[in-house]
Amino acid sequence: MKKGLCCLLIVIFAFVSLAYAATQVSNRIWKDTATGAVALATTVAPGVAWRLDSVRIHLSAAGAAGNLTATVDAAAGGEYDAVVWSQDMTSVTDLVWFPERDLIFTATDELDFAWANASTRTYGLEVYYTKLN
Repeated sequence: MKKGLCCLLIVIFAFVSLAYAATQVSNRIWKDTATGAVALATTVAPGVAWRLDSVRIHLSAAGAAGNLTATVDAAAGGEYDAVVWSQDMTSVTDLVWFPERDLIFTATDELDFAWANASTRTYGLEVYYTKLN
């Protein structure tokens, strides 16, 4: 039983690892990606102070109702969590967002992206950020 459970956990870890990855674009700019055809729930948490540069998402087809949100998960506590971006995805196939002002995060802050994706559109999400340390 233990061996079977261990193999199952390895398979789950491998699947999750393929669906989400952080890639260094230059010496200070990084890109986190997530892909799938189910509900989107991914967190950007570089572990150092960072600035959000842009968000890009591509969908396999339009007509995917619901809002894509980016919510700060503040290390200071839930009373500081805030939705910093929300986009209705009903007629979207391609979307690029550049914050109007700098969004600076501490090393322990996270940014959570969520979208119900009830129409099970295949998506590709890219989040670009600059490490400040």
